[in-house]
Amino acid sequence: MKKVLDNIAYWAVCGTWYALSLLPLWVHYLFSDVLFLLVAYVLRYRHRVIWKNLKDSYPDKSESELKRLQRQVYHHMCDLIAETIKYSTISHKHIMRRMTFKGSEQVGEILNSGQSIALLLGHYGNWEWVTSLALWLPPMRDGVALGQLYHPLENKVMDRVVLKMRNRMGPVCVPKNDTLRWLIGHKQAGNPSMLGYINDQVPKWENIHHWLTFLNHENTPVFTGIERIVHSQNQAVVYLDVKRVGRGRYECEYQVITRDPSTMGKFELTDIYFKLMEQTINRAPQYWLWSHNRWKRTREEFDRRFKVVNGRVVEKSHDN
Repeated sequence: MKKVLDNIAYWAVCGTWYALSLLPLWVHYLFSDVLFLLVAYVLRYRHRVIWKNLKDSYPDKSESELKRLQRQVYHHMCDLIAETIKYSTISHKHIMRRMTFKGSEQVGEILNSGQSIALLLGHYGNWEWVTSLALWLPPMRDGVALGQLYHPLENKVMDRVVLKMRNRMGPVCVPKNDTLRWLIGHKQAGNPSMLGYINDQVPKWENIHHWLTFLNHENTPVFTGIERIVHSQNQAVVYLDVKRVGRGRYECEYQVITRDPSTMGKFELTDIYFKLMEQTINRAPQYWLWSHNRWKRTREEFDRRFKVVNGRVVEKSHDN
């Protein structure tokens, strides 16, 4: 019975989403403008988190500058909702006018040489539209696999709806727990792959192995698992620099960090990625997802509660 109800809910949500996506993009932006007023001034969505993140990251900005920046953050978040809904039915021709990619030839050359790629990006600009990158790649050798790391949603109905949207441009969603299985499977079949990672989120306590300075925060915990994968699979590492050049218009540029990760020191790839991400954000901060509580895990609390035993992070009270 639950499966039947879930299917009914899925088709109801999917049908509504599809119908809304058929509306012209300018109508979606009208909706975004109204939603902005509700989110920014009535609901004040995550107001304290966004304000604290902006204030701590840009201490030299005046209060009026920070308030203006916060309003821009809210407005972009609402635009993202509108653009995500539109993405379900937007044509290839239309998305290619709005989301352009530079350096696709170099990426194609790496993949056609037989080497796989770890594509690193952040929650900046419109990361949902990034899956349209497949439309810009040159002709690929047979078997090349394109994917994006995916965190399954708890709501199973919305999970199916979002998956349907994200898979429509070519790259497939790879659940985070299946990452190595997906990569190794294609490697064993002799097929190079490119998997996209959004790597600017906060890790869980047990996954913290490295701290760095990021956006004026001296002790920022970061994920390092991607670096271990890259080294073990000998993948090229490419950063995707995203610029918002107008409402609903983005320019993305591939930047090759390395084709030989064995030449890089421990955590060097991670450090380079966050320096590049910081440059992208500082260029136009309003287009990053500031609503994440990015710095909720502090070095002081980590040192008080945890220790590293044989490379593993364990609670001090449970380390015996």
